[in-house]
Amino acid sequence: MSVQSSVHPTNQSIITQALSELTHAQKDRLAFIDFSLQYFGHVARTDLIQRFKTGLAASTRDFSAYKEIAPDNLILKHQTKSYHRTDSFHPVFNHDPEVILTSLSRGFGNGISTGVQPSEQCFDAVRLIHPEPAIIAGIMRAIHNKKAIICGYVSVSSGESVRALVPHSIVNNGHRWHVRAYDRKNNSFRDFVCTRFTHVEVMPEEIHAHEGAHYDQQWQQIVELVLIPHPSIKQPKAIEMDYAMQDGKLVLQLRAAVAAYVLRQWQVDCSAGHKVNSQGFHSALAHGCQLALANHSVLEQIDSAGLLLT
Repeated sequence: MSVQSSVHPTNQSIITQALSELTHAQKDRLAFIDFSLQYFGHVARTDLIQRFKTGLAASTRDFSAYKEIAPDNLILKHQTKSYHRTDSFHPVFNHDPEVILTSLSRGFGNGISTGVQPSEQCFDAVRLIHPEPAIIAGIMRAIHNKKAIICGYVSVSSGESVRALVPHSIVNNGHRWHVRAYDRKNNSFRDFVCTRFTHVEVMPEEIHAHEGAHYDQQWQQIVELVLIPHPSIKQPKAIEMDYAMQDGKLVLQLRAAVAAYVLRQWQVDCSAGHKVNSQGFHSALAHGCQLALANHSVLEQIDSAGLLLT
């Protein structure tokens, strides 16, 4: 973790000095408070106690220390016994977008996002482009508190527009992070690419029942994909080993809303009769299809199956 570099230089110097006087353990707890306010919108002493196994007195001191550093970032609401994020909130710590998204997708991680240090021996061939932390934070607060957002969004087909969305999940589809949300303009649940948001404002009013994740049929429906080595491959055992197949097949159970992304990311031949690579092994490699979908009829259950044709 690091001190927020976009703070006014004078304030940054004060913050840096204040943090330098704290122990590493207390810095971690203050970073947890900062993270929770930014991404969830609120945090309570009980959250701190449960996370770090500290006592009530220690958690009270931590909140006092945070308030000394950033007095305008939070306000105590006695009705909820929680500290809530103010409109003038400015993060004290830099939270790396890659770690934020990974931590949140794995159950929040340890609540502290430090920069990822690349290994000199182990590499990712391609890294996802991550959205701005402020965008992620706004979307996450809306999801966590079941609120709608007013946002700027740039579409490939229609350009930039202002939209009213009710997000319920952030998903890594293998190529990029996208938001699953109810689109009030089209009255349907759709996917929105995180990097295409220009701004996000969380709305205070409650959402309508039909806008919640429970009514997203494609999100709630679980489909079963049966994948096999592509018939054009002469040595299917190699592919079976790559994907830890049992009896020559790999069975995946996924949400219908993300199934097409997985099939596309894995370059699965979803054509009837597996005819995409009918010319043999070398053609299969040229097209990138080493897998085929055995239960072709499952595509009828996937609204976004058209992605496989683009």
